[in-house]
Amino acid sequence: MGIETRAVETGASLLKKGETSKEIYLLSRLQEVGHESDTPIEERLGLHFDLTVPLSRYVVEHSGALAFPFKRWQIQKVWRGERPQEGRFREFVQADIDVIGAGDLPDHYEVELPLVMVSALEELRAYGLPKATVHANNRKLSEGFYRGLGLTDVEGVLREIDKLDKIGADEVARLLTETCGATEAQARACLELAELTASDGAELAAKFDALCEAHGIVKDSESYTLARQGLDTLAMIVDEAAAIRPGSVIADLKIARGLDYYTGSVYETFLDGAASLGSICSGGRYDNLASQGNRKYPGVGLSIGLSRLVSYMLHTAGAHASRVSPAAVLVAVWNEEDRPAANRIANQLRARGIATDVAPTAAKLGKQIKYADKLGIPYVWFPATAAESAEGAEPAGDEVKNIVTGEQVAADCTSWEPDTVVAQQTVEI
Repeated sequence: MGIETRAVETGASLLKKGETSKEIYLLSRLQEVGHESDTPIEERLGLHFDLTVPLSRYVVEHSGALAFPFKRWQIQKVWRGERPQEGRFREFVQADIDVIGAGDLPDHYEVELPLVMVSALEELRAYGLPKATVHANNRKLSEGFYRGLGLTDVEGVLREIDKLDKIGADEVARLLTETCGATEAQARACLELAELTASDGAELAAKFDALCEAHGIVKDSESYTLARQGLDTLAMIVDEAAAIRPGSVIADLKIARGLDYYTGSVYETFLDGAASLGSICSGGRYDNLASQGNRKYPGVGLSIGLSRLVSYMLHTAGAHASRVSPAAVLVAVWNEEDRPAANRIANQLRARGIATDVAPTAAKLGKQIKYADKLGIPYVWFPATAAESAEGAEPAGDEVKNIVTGEQVAADCTSWEPDTVVAQQTVEI
């Protein structure tokens, strides 16, 4: 089902989910400006930076009315304190899909949801979007490996690894040693893990076990057991996705996702030949984001930054609307006294699902046709004149003209149908 949540959340709710305060927009009343420091950030209100945090609150508040597993989609604006640049916006539209369980949630949803997103993105290839590939990892795999190396600040390591594509391996290695307490050898091992990719589960397991052996992580240790849980889930995702859509999902162990609430699978989606754009769809599994007493609501979901994606399609792929107006028909107005009749015709056409506009003025007929042509409206409707009826003459009846072909025929607004190909506003490249 589709939902819409409020734009404003408490600071405590926003901060505890792992986002940094630098990226959250806080709100103040005008009379409070200058006195914000008196109120702790946790007690203030801020704009949501994603749709997952509001979803967790929504699930807890409405748990008694929801049927689990709860499947939800949501398209809404979010706000982040980022520096505006190509593909990065402070305010943008995001589209999310999630499945939430009550108590537990089967692993198979961790395959199903990325495949849903791949299917949706595949539909956009007709409009110039390149092929999309989901790069998947698992937090348990990474955490087990890091702990096996002797690292304790796992969240810190994940946050630094998440910066790998942006700042490069050397800078990440420096941050691992300076901020996460890693030795140079441990930092190199973390980067070696991040280099692993695989297109099937057997290849993934072989590469991972070889790396563990090289760094002294023994198979009967707690850290390896944790890593193996994540490895098995990731291998299942890659293999089952390959059986349905070959090449759509690969294992990529540098995928970390900087938000702390992810506990299992994590995903980033990239377009072929568009490396500079970065990930256009991301998400993962979260087991601890929502809870009520002793009951937890684990979930898995993915998000598409629609503003970013549409911006790419418009400016790089060359997508554009087939015409300016979505209207298929413009009802002409002979004179202002006839406008009520024109409005009645328009309402009848709209009631039948035909997008219709009415001429803004009773200008000369040629100007009204030019107006329709400028907007790309393919049909102009000519009502029978009220003057004919008032004088007792037999009305000629309504007529409609296809201004693309020049064909003009008699028409009844209760039964006339436009050519579906001509009438539909589409996206073209």
